[in-house]
This record gives sequence, C-alpha cells and structure tokens, in this order.
Amino acid sequence: MRFASGDLVSRKSYGSDIVFRITDIQNDVAQLIGEDVRLGADAPLSDLVQVDDDDLNERQKVEKERADKCYRLFRQDAKTLREQNEYEMSAGYESEEGYFEKRGRVLHIDGDSKYLDKCTHVYERIGIPVYGAHVAEKDMPEEIDSLLEMVRPDILVITGHDAYLSSKGKPNEIKAYRNSKFFGQAVRKARKFEPHLDDLVIFAGACQSYFDWLLRAGSNYASSPERVNIHALDPVYIAARVSITPFMNRVRLYDLLRNTPTGASGLGGLDTKGVLRRGMPKQDEDATYRLRS
Repeated sequence: MRFASGDLVSRKSYGSDIVFRITDIQNDVAQLIGEDVRLGADAPLSDLVQVDDDDLNERQKVEKERADKCYRLFRQDAKTLREQNEYEMSAGYESEEGYFEKRGRVLHIDGDSKYLDKCTHVYERIGIPVYGAHVAEKDMPEEIDSLLEMVRPDILVITGHDAYLSSKGKPNEIKAYRNSKFFGQAVRKARKFEPHLDDLVIFAGACQSYFDWLLRAGSNYASSPERVNIHALDPVYIAARVSITPFMNRVRLYDLLRNTPTGASGLGGLDTKGVLRRGMPKQDEDATYRLRS
C-alpha cells in the first residue's frame, strides 16, 4: 500500500490503538502525530495500516462524546463558580448595582495548527478570551518573548506533540523526550518575563512530557506525571478553569484534574490562584468586558 503525507493511519505493532496523521515520509519511515492525542511518533511504513471510513467514523463518535463531556463539565463548574460569586457579591456590597467579570486572557501556543483551531473553537464556545499562535515546538523558545509582549496574557499554554523515547534515555533524562526540552526552555523565558506564579499561570507539555522538568522550569501545571498520552483538549480545560476562578480563590487541584479528559495520570500541578476579577457597576451592552451566558 502506498502512503502519503496527510493519510490517517494506525500502527499494527500497537494494536491500532491510536489514529495518526502522516506528516512526512523518508527512507520508508513515516513521521506521525496523533489525531486526537498530543503524541509524536515515527514508524516504518510496513507497520502502518490505513484507517478506513467506518473505523474513523466510530473513533470520531467516541471523540465527540469525550469533547462534549469536557464541555458539560466545564459549564457545570462555571455555573457553580458563578453562583458562589453572586452570593459573595450580594453579601459583600450593599449596592443593588449589578457587577461585571473580566475573565483571564489566554495565550495558547501550539505546535499543531489543527489542534490549535480545535482548541480556540472550544475557548470561544465557552467564552474565554484567547489569542492562538501556531509555532513549531523547536521554535517556541525563540518566539515566546514577542508573543508575551504583544498579548500580555493572564494564562499561557505551551503545547503541541511530544513523546518519551526509552531508547534515548531514562525517564529522568531530558534527552529521552521528543520536545520537552523546547517546552521547558519556553517556560523559563516566560518566567523571566513574569516570575510570579499567580501573575502568569502556565500550562506546558503534551503526550508523555517530562512533568518534573516542566514544573522546575516554572510551570503551574504540566504533563505527564505517569508518562501517558494526554487529550487534545486537556490544556483548554485547565486554562479555562483558571480563567473563570476569582483571583481571591484557589483553583481546586483535585476537582480540576478529576474533570479533565485524561485525569491525574497525565496532568498535575501546583496550588494556584484564579485570575478572574469582578467589578462594579455593570456596564451597558457596549462594555469592554461582558459576562457571557
């Protein structure tokens, strides 16, 4: 069978567990990126099998259910936080004027343009201000300063594709990871831009990334504690949850990780404050900041 860049395939040696897109072929070896998980890999063409339409449709159905569940969980969290906010505002202010909210702005830097489009669509769907930038993983350390200066975000997401390669080293060696080095270098530069963990909240990593390295570099949240694959929307859920949590409150780590598509095996982090701010009085329809229903 002839393969070409853009084909959707799976690997026979792994029981066809993951759908990949071929990004390049050289010397009968294909470079692969996960279609729904943030994993980079390579495989000989002899190990690949084309994903047929029926199989793809079934996988897409399962993927849509996961994405819808993530969205429902976020809406449930947002409703709970809003009810808490309304109670606190009514208890803390004698004025009957309404209040408005300024949600945290996200700068999402992604090594995969398709994933970036998928993520920005979800941010917009749930009402999170976002600026998306497609940057190859190896170029992230060089591009981070100008993007931070331009966007001035409250929350920074640095993600793309990654993998732990046991043939290259031990789990505690950065050389054994496909792109963790670049993620960590970008985080370090971001921390020079803003050193305080609560003034710039950072998520970094992808599938099987070097979790400890990324936390030491300055991330609030990272992947992957157990070197497992993470879902394309995991970074979105974390960033959105921080965005809607008031800056006087702590983001509850247990609830945060429990509700992500992947969970605590693939994601972890530090105690962090939210970044949402409330103001009064509530402005008219032309106000700069509006609370989306």
